[in-house]
Amino acid sequence: MCKSHRVFGTAIIVVVGGLICAWPWVKMEFASSAHYTEQDKREYEFFTPDILRNMPRISTRYSFDFANITGPATHVYAVKFYDTQDTRKIDDYLMSQGYKRGKCDFDSVCWRSADPAESIYVGTLKGEKTVIVQVVYHFM
Repeated sequence: MCKSHRVFGTAIIVVVGGLICAWPWVKMEFASSAHYTEQDKREYEFFTPDILRNMPRISTRYSFDFANITGPATHVYAVKFYDTQDTRKIDDYLMSQGYKRGKCDFDSVCWRSADPAESIYVGTLKGEKTVIVQVVYHFM
């Protein structure tokens, strides 16, 4: 009887330990939104698509956002560059990656790739020196 209690207790500890270790990833998997920086390694690795990871940093101050929009099933990944409005390096980078300017439904520059589910929007905030690059994935 005592041996079975030890085995059961050990199993409970292992399961609880596993849940504690996995909880941050479970939480991120079901997150509806996130705001983070590159120094937040776990969030940066989990949420940031390669196109934003490799994007030139046009400012020393920048942050990232993620939004999971339900309904039309859309994921929006964004990077905000503060204290700048110059998008030339971003435009050059997107062209070098094979993106082409496309038609937008917003008042910003839109880029398209061969993937019809992906759109990239590059814009500046009016009245602020901030550039926003949004990568939008529409899941059909």
